[in-house]
Amino acid sequence: MISQFLKSREAILVAAIVSLLALIATRFPAFVEPGNLVNVFNDTSTLIILAMGQMCVILTRCIDLSVAANVALTGMVVATLNTLMPGLPVAAILLIALVLGACLGAINGLLVWKLQIPAIVVTLGTMTIFRGIVFLISDGKWINAHEMSAGFKDFPRMELAGLPMLSWFAIVVVICFVVMINRTPLGRSFFAVGGNPNAAVYTGIDVGRTQFLAFTISGMMAGLTGYLWVSRFAVAYVDIAGGFELEVVAACVIGGISIAGGVGSVAGTLLGALFLGVIKNALPVINISPFWQLAISGSAIIIAVAFNAQQGRTKGRVILKSAEHTA
Repeated sequence: MISQFLKSREAILVAAIVSLLALIATRFPAFVEPGNLVNVFNDTSTLIILAMGQMCVILTRCIDLSVAANVALTGMVVATLNTLMPGLPVAAILLIALVLGACLGAINGLLVWKLQIPAIVVTLGTMTIFRGIVFLISDGKWINAHEMSAGFKDFPRMELAGLPMLSWFAIVVVICFVVMINRTPLGRSFFAVGGNPNAAVYTGIDVGRTQFLAFTISGMMAGLTGYLWVSRFAVAYVDIAGGFELEVVAACVIGGISIAGGVGSVAGTLLGALFLGVIKNALPVINISPFWQLAISGSAIIIAVAFNAQQGRTKGRVILKSAEHTA
């Protein structure tokens, strides 16, 4: 069992993260101090939350490229509501963000399910539509910190047991996804649909409905992130999270989620997000432009997909050899 873990993607990522931290610590010891590592985790929390939702979608052989636009739209809506109704409780704002995000995700899911349009085409379209709606709502203007209520801005920064609420949201989301993926019929159906859709149908699983639910969950996570994003940075504008969908997909693929569907884990996705989070926070420290992060994310996707494909071919050869020996 230990040997299997050591060969797993999770073990490789743990080793990569530890090695990266050790390398950075040789030049900048302060980077690996507990307080800074807490800040790194907090900074990565939004990526973790979005990656969990994206994981469900990719497991079902789909992809959601509209998550960042969903974040922008939901964030702009809740920020606008806050300016109009400053006394609206944070709990109500969170509920609105979750419901709105889920509805936007459900639109993607319905188009994929009922119209049989490829997910990449659907989400490219809705990505543009959602950004356009943000512009219409805001008229291209920003909502700044002085226009937001104190409660709206302060909630993600509130600390509990030494961790900001933003970090606690990420932890709770990860725990919920561990339970859902490993302990519920819905979680098992994600793997079944992605692994072999035809076989899934014969076992009574509705492939289209399962993909619809995956998109809805992804949208819900984007909605939650929308509020957390605008409240943490105390600003809402059209281009919020621009290009962030690339990082979300990269976190999943680096974490071992197969683009072909049906393969992956919550732990791998979490570690993939943390790996990118460490890189993102380390780049300014070692005097490298953060804009290189996009290039790193894109390269990581290509390398991870190639690695996944190579692993698949290796397993295929092992199966063929076993079959030959049996014959």
